[in-house]
Amino acid sequence: MKFDTVIIGGGLSGMLAGITLQKAGQSTAIVSTGQNALHFFSGCFKSLKEPDQRILELFGEAGVRLHYNPGVWLTPLGNFKEAALALEDIDIFPSPKFARKVLVVNFLGYHDFFSSFLAEGLEKQGMSCRVRFLNLPELEKLAQSPSEMRSVQIARIMDHLWEKVVQEVRVLLKDEDAVVLPQVFGLQDAAVPNRIRQGIPAHVVFAGTMPPSVPGIRTLFLLKQRYQLLGGTYLMGDEVVRAHTHEGVVHSVATRNFDNHYLEADNFILSTGGYFSKGLVSNPFQVVEPVFGLDVDYKEDRNQWYNPSFKEDQPYMHFGVKADEKLRALKDGQPLENLYVTGSVLGDTRPDFGFAAGQAIRTAIFAADQILKKA
Repeated sequence: MKFDTVIIGGGLSGMLAGITLQKAGQSTAIVSTGQNALHFFSGCFKSLKEPDQRILELFGEAGVRLHYNPGVWLTPLGNFKEAALALEDIDIFPSPKFARKVLVVNFLGYHDFFSSFLAEGLEKQGMSCRVRFLNLPELEKLAQSPSEMRSVQIARIMDHLWEKVVQEVRVLLKDEDAVVLPQVFGLQDAAVPNRIRQGIPAHVVFAGTMPPSVPGIRTLFLLKQRYQLLGGTYLMGDEVVRAHTHEGVVHSVATRNFDNHYLEADNFILSTGGYFSKGLVSNPFQVVEPVFGLDVDYKEDRNQWYNPSFKEDQPYMHFGVKADEKLRALKDGQPLENLYVTGSVLGDTRPDFGFAAGQAIRTAIFAADQILKKA
C-alpha cells in the first residue's frame, strides 16, 4: 500500500497532522494502537497561551468547540493550574475563587471522582462547600462491579439521564452559586453539558475524574471522524513493528496486522507518544525508540531517571527522541530525510514547541507544513 505520508500514532498529534495533510490533498494513513494521551486529557491545551486562528479552525471543522480565556482551571484534586485554551465545556476562571458557596455533586458508588479533595481545595480558596451524592437506580447495575463503575460506562448512561440529574441537583441546591459535577456528560452528544448548565440555576463546573477522560474520548472520536471524512486511512488496533530504511531515507514500514504488506510512503511522521504508549521503552541500561532506533536524549545514570518521591516531577518524563530544526528524526546524529517527529515522544528536546497538548498541536502542524513544502 502506497501513501504520500504514513503517520505512526493516532493520538492528538498524529490525528492533527493527518487532518492537515488530508486537507491539503495528500493521501495519508494513520497506524494507531488504540489508547493514547487523549484518554487522559484534562480538556485544557496546556502551553497554548496565545489565540491561534488556524488551531481554532482545525478543531472547529471537526466539531470540537474551544474557547480562549487566560486564567486557571480546576484539577480533579481541587487545586488550580494555569490555562488559556480549553474545550467549550471546561471552565477557565479569572482567579481560583470563582464562587461564594459550592455544591459538589457525585453519584453513589462512583469512586473515580474525588469529591472530598475538590471540596477541600475549594475551601482553601475561601469557598464554602457541601458534598452530596445522587442515588440513581440506573447506575445500580454498574455499581455491582467496580470495574464497570468507570467514567465512560457512566457517560453512556448519563447522556440519556441528564434531565433527571438536573432535576435532582435543583432539589439539592440551596443558596450555592456554583455546582461541581464530574466530567461524565457529553460522550456521544457534545451539547449535553450546555443543556445541564441551562437547566441548573447556578454556575455549573465539570471537574475531571480518573481516566479514561470523557471529554478526551469525545475529542478523539470527532477528530477521527473528520480525518476519515477527508479520505484518510485509519488503521485501528495495529502497530508498526519494523521499518525499512536505506541511506537516511525511510522507504516503508510493516505493521503487526499487515506483516507481509509494507506501507510505503514519501514521508513518515512518528507520533507514538512517550512511555505510557510505548513510544519510548527502556531496559536496565538505556532508553530506546523501538521502531527506528532513533537517538534519544536521556540521562546515562539510571539513578537519575526517577525521583523517589512519587508526587514529584519524574525525570524520565522529559526524555525524548532527538530532532533537527525541521523536526526530522536523528539517527546516529544524522537526520532521516523523510521522518518527522511530533508530540510527546519528543519529550523536552524541543521546548520551543511547548509541552503536553500544546506541544502535540504545534509540532503536528509544523511537521505537516514541512512535508507540504516539499510536495
